[in-house]
Amino acid sequence: MLSSKKKYIVNSNSGIKAQQIQFADQKQEFNKRPTKIGRRSLSRSISQSSTDSYSSAASYTDSSDDETSPRDKQQKNSKGSSDFCVKNIKQAEFGRREIEIAEQEMPALMALRKRAQGEKPLAGAKIVGCTHITAQTAVLMETLGALGAQCRWAACNIYSTLNEVAAALAESGFPVFAWKGESEDDFWWCIDRCVNVEGWQPNMILDDGGDLTHWIYKKYPNMFKKIKGIVEESVTGVHRLYQLSKAGKLCVPAMNVNDSVTKQKFDNLYCCRESILDGLKRTTDMMFGGKQVVVCGYGEVGKGCCAALKAMGSIVYVTEIDPICALQACMDGFRLVKLNEVIRQVDIVITCTGNKNVVTREHLDRMKNSCIVCNMGHSNTEIDVPCGLHLGAKSVFSSQSFRMAVSFHPGLITYSDCEPLSFHVENRELHKLSVTQKGSQYFEDL
Repeated sequence: MLSSKKKYIVNSNSGIKAQQIQFADQKQEFNKRPTKIGRRSLSRSISQSSTDSYSSAASYTDSSDDETSPRDKQQKNSKGSSDFCVKNIKQAEFGRREIEIAEQEMPALMALRKRAQGEKPLAGAKIVGCTHITAQTAVLMETLGALGAQCRWAACNIYSTLNEVAAALAESGFPVFAWKGESEDDFWWCIDRCVNVEGWQPNMILDDGGDLTHWIYKKYPNMFKKIKGIVEESVTGVHRLYQLSKAGKLCVPAMNVNDSVTKQKFDNLYCCRESILDGLKRTTDMMFGGKQVVVCGYGEVGKGCCAALKAMGSIVYVTEIDPICALQACMDGFRLVKLNEVIRQVDIVITCTGNKNVVTREHLDRMKNSCIVCNMGHSNTEIDVPCGLHLGAKSVFSSQSFRMAVSFHPGLITYSDCEPLSFHVENRELHKLSVTQKGSQYFEDL
């Protein structure tokens, strides 16, 4: 376009001729543009360099693939096995590269794999797992497999699965049943496919949140005759195990990974300290300085969130019912409040309790317009999301391992095409929680 403009200026003495040259150049340039380029062909045309693997993964996700449920697809890996259910098995190559990158970040687990794989200490172990399916989880699963264990896996969170990683695991021969954006029915179906298998019965459980353990107790209680133990990594799941124990229903040994030093002091504190900022920034692109934030719960996760937001210049309030944790918050310089006292003025509400209905319908109704509510706990039960949406919180965002709801009061701002838990803005990466806790899970299995 610059060249044609230059010709026009230089040949200004012959105006008609210059205009013809300009229009001819524009027409020629326009004709060079592709009239119709499919999503796949475009991605392939620009991906012949080092970006080939990334775009090749994206090129397989067309509109028809997104509309089809993985449960309705007939997929097989290169070995001919169909004992898995993932979004798209063709994404396996890209997922493999993500797993290889994760291996570089997990030298301890890789050293343990190299040292013990010849001894096969987990030979005979049949492990059924229900955790976040990320590249770090894949490193753990492949380590368990290298040490002789047989594994079947589902996701503990309907939003956190990395589809390409799940595809890579399925391609490697692991029975994986998970994809990002599962419905509630899909979630329990995937867990059941891991457990209810002809000729295969688990003897170990690796759980995150207690959903897998709950399902086996509910549907297949006879399986506990052969199950040797449960490994639970989250505070929510541990709480459910304590409830079973008090009721006299916990019939097998259970190991509490959540209270291990590496989980409490590294994952819950340091990793969440980074992920809260990353998640909020990606989903809202907001400026933290001067924002008023209330953090519900001052456990290790709450401590990490408070420290990160305070460092960014936010005004941070804390709600806490445990007297020791409340005193810690006070000594760290945070003002202790009741949620009702500050709900009208805060810009961000963060729940880190592991409890239910911390943010209720009443709280959502009293929030100011555009208040951001996010959950750093196990699931969205800490926030009364359905009630909030009925009140006018029209959009619900999924941000890494936590859900985020942006609430708008009726009559101010609305979204027309949103239903509860169906409008999602999803970040690609989970925070590096898996790096610090996978070693603990490995030792518990041994």
